[in-house]
Amino acid sequence: MTQPLTIQLIAPSGFADPQAVQRGVEHLERAGHRVLGKDAGLRRHQRFAGSDAERIAEINRLTDMDQPLPDIVMAIRGGYGAHRLLAHLDYEGLGARLRDSACVLVGHSDFTAISLALNARAGVTSFAGPMLAYDFGGQVTSSFTLDHFWNTIGARSYGVQWDGRVDREVDTWGMLWGGNLAVVCSLLGTPYMPEADHGILFLEDVFEPVYRIERLLYQLKLGGVLDRQRVILLGNFASCNVDEYDPAYDLRAVVEHLRTLTDVPVISGLPFGHIRDKLTLPVGARTRIKAGVDGHVGLAFSGYPHLAAKDAPAPRMEQTP
Repeated sequence: MTQPLTIQLIAPSGFADPQAVQRGVEHLERAGHRVLGKDAGLRRHQRFAGSDAERIAEINRLTDMDQPLPDIVMAIRGGYGAHRLLAHLDYEGLGARLRDSACVLVGHSDFTAISLALNARAGVTSFAGPMLAYDFGGQVTSSFTLDHFWNTIGARSYGVQWDGRVDREVDTWGMLWGGNLAVVCSLLGTPYMPEADHGILFLEDVFEPVYRIERLLYQLKLGGVLDRQRVILLGNFASCNVDEYDPAYDLRAVVEHLRTLTDVPVISGLPFGHIRDKLTLPVGARTRIKAGVDGHVGLAFSGYPHLAAKDAPAPRMEQTP
């Protein structure tokens, strides 16, 4: 992705470090991109990046037919705060404007709530991927993350491969969806949870003790979500704390226990989460997954327009979904 783009910043969750925002903006502007909404990175109300009304209006402005859509709408950071906005977003207008557009919406962490709500209520495909403050504005940036982001959003179909932990061969397809585990669970029983039966569910989290990770996975199990998937992908659970009460009870033990709870294949090692080197994943896109018992895993995405018309297709797996 080399052509200059218009990037609209939004801050639907927690307030950001102004220095990280400045670094991120400078990074994008040095690459020739036009960055709008810089003031969103400077807002602060309590623990949020502005009042609820400001943050709601920021997203709903995307429905304004008198204004051209940006190429990219990028969340500045995560934290907490998106849930306050969900009942007030103009899903009809957002769906009409974004559903078949080339506009890329991207973020992760708390942005999971916005991403899943847009899919559930408006049929909009978005991206779980880098954000301004941490990924573009960090003290150290990841070429893996940024290269993969630009390549993914610039291709009509795209494939990624990695080595994970696989308990059986897999070759199937479904809608790719998920994100932050705690946020996904928080949407159970609400109108903002996608109908994702026979999907490929990916999960990650940060700063959660191991027992809480298991409890959240049980919530998805007991709610019937896990058993209705075709594959469960586990990403990075950064800074998960081992309980001193039982140091042998670690994340590996939780994952092994999860495999006994469901007949759905569980694949761990997905390079995604609150980490420097992360993939960009299209939430709501038709996706094929292939995995061998040797641990080699491949995902191929297709069926989303976004910026593909502006750039040549990127390399892909030998067969897309």
